[in-house]
Amino acid sequence: MRRNVLAGAAALGAVASDWPAGRANALRFGDGGPAPEFAGILAWFGSPPLTMAGLLGRVVLINFWTHTCINWQRTLPYLHRWHNAYHGNGLVIVGVHTPEFSFEHQSAGVADAVARFGIAYPAAQDNDYATWRAWRNQYWPAQMLVDRYGRVVLTHFGEGDYAELENGIRQLAGVPGPPVAERDPDLGGIGSPEMYLGLARMQNLSAAQRPRAGRQVFAMPATLPLNRFALGGGWTLADESATLAEDAGEIALRFQAAKVHIVAGSDAPTTLSIEVDGRGQPPATIHSGRLYNLFHGDTYAERSMRLSIPTPGFRGYAFTFG
Repeated sequence: MRRNVLAGAAALGAVASDWPAGRANALRFGDGGPAPEFAGILAWFGSPPLTMAGLLGRVVLINFWTHTCINWQRTLPYLHRWHNAYHGNGLVIVGVHTPEFSFEHQSAGVADAVARFGIAYPAAQDNDYATWRAWRNQYWPAQMLVDRYGRVVLTHFGEGDYAELENGIRQLAGVPGPPVAERDPDLGGIGSPEMYLGLARMQNLSAAQRPRAGRQVFAMPATLPLNRFALGGGWTLADESATLAEDAGEIALRFQAAKVHIVAGSDAPTTLSIEVDGRGQPPATIHSGRLYNLFHGDTYAERSMRLSIPTPGFRGYAFTFG
């Protein structure tokens, strides 16, 4: 789905979410009014505190992110490129980190992500969603482009449209030369949605019993339909996550994609054994809460995955795909 975001942003629903993989908005310049000030920022990384008033005369790209979002992670190479290419022409990128999961409120986790991803532009920690609300945002990732006069001239949700975004930056920054002509990566082969393990957004669990808050024992089904996952063993279900409660456990998953990631954490480092279509894969060690890659295939295809978890304390939040 593509839409005129300047006309449609006010009509968006109230629930924050990751933008669907491979989908983005059509771009269109317009006058979106004065840029809202940063509000409720807990901490700044890589910069002293900034204000929009203090950034007048600069071209500003606001990027809303959260460090476990695979959609945002796929935009990051472009953000790096634009910062390196146009910072000298007056571009300032400000990454506003607004958390999706409760553990993403931790400043240490945001600082780790800034270092791990090599983010060289300023990043602000917006734990209370104050800046998010001021910008009337609903999605990760989101990009808002502000001209030198402090006016919002473009709003964009999701991945893609990278050439158009770069050409907008170049136009506002007065960079000479022909426009950038570059195709977006083709993510059309991803046939699986995000799958949440927490009760609040659990829609893809295959189980004999109805899931409920607290501890339950699940048996693995003999087969799984596409875009369903199953739990095996004793699990404690909460709004955000499923936590292995005792002994060993399993997760089975049927998906259509080339890559599988999981948002997860663990009380103590635990190493998952991974099989895809019955073949062993490199293991994944889960520790602090973050996004982990479980499988990196060469082609899009329908596949089955099985995760073996040796010890309790593992917490799974969501599967995402690439």
